[in-house]
Amino acid sequence: MNFTGSNKELVLVHKEMKKCSLDHSVNVMLTPQFYTMKREELPVKYLYQAKKIAPSLFEGFLNEDGTYEYFVFREDNQWVFIAYSPDEIKSFLLSKEIPAEYISKVFFAQQAPQLFTKPVVLNDKEVLMTIDNSVVLVPKSVLSGEQPTGTFDKSFLPGGGISLPGNTMALIGKKEAIILTAVFSVFAVAFFIEGWQYEQSLKVQKKDMQELLDAYPALQSKMQRESVALKYKMIDTKERKKRDIVKTLAAMLSKGVTLTSYHMNEKRFKAVFSCSNDKTAQKVKTMAKKSHLNVTNSKGSNIVVIEGRL
Repeated sequence: MNFTGSNKELVLVHKEMKKCSLDHSVNVMLTPQFYTMKREELPVKYLYQAKKIAPSLFEGFLNEDGTYEYFVFREDNQWVFIAYSPDEIKSFLLSKEIPAEYISKVFFAQQAPQLFTKPVVLNDKEVLMTIDNSVVLVPKSVLSGEQPTGTFDKSFLPGGGISLPGNTMALIGKKEAIILTAVFSVFAVAFFIEGWQYEQSLKVQKKDMQELLDAYPALQSKMQRESVALKYKMIDTKERKKRDIVKTLAAMLSKGVTLTSYHMNEKRFKAVFSCSNDKTAQKVKTMAKKSHLNVTNSKGSNIVVIEGRL
């Protein structure tokens, strides 16, 4: 199961677009109608430094009543600054029947200028194309009749992107949510069965102990009782550890985390999680380490393997 969003549908969002009818999560790419862009050559080396000065670059250019955030990236020797209003974007998408829970990631057309060298037709009046390395809207009438146009699809997906604030379902859609619900249901059934088996096992242990005490009164001595109890405690401890491990692994399932494989026998266990990004993978690893479980993952991969002995 892939929750990274790389194979999701990519929707090009513009003011004259038609309403959508979705039953799955999508990525969206915004035209310049939804953001203000500036390109500057500045004596800063790091991204965090560029982000700090972004608001000052747009003073006097943005609506004072709006709330804006900034997306910054490097383009050759220049920094590209994009100012956008999350509220305006969410409101427009909702008007086109694209609710927040179906929005995975948001991208800007300016992130992929090399892909708009062929104009992409938006409607009867406008096209989106790259001019002087800037993606802009131009009247369709300026195109010559023989000029080839491009077809917009998910191959236009760039790196980076943003998640809209308050979007609690940014990484999973309806289909993925159903899958996760099924996974949780399996764990719930497993807990119920293990709990029932544990309860029955305790009843049998108590019955056997009482029969032994009745048949051999000498076992009433404290030392002998403790010796027998220790034997049962060892069995109970192992079963309890199995149950605790399953409970710990289940707690790691959350938004952006998928259990891709799971195995447990009398001696060992192994669980493999697929995470949507580095931050989510780090969270899973931290939870595992707090529970004193062994964690491994490949460098540059968001696959986390948790294993250990029982």
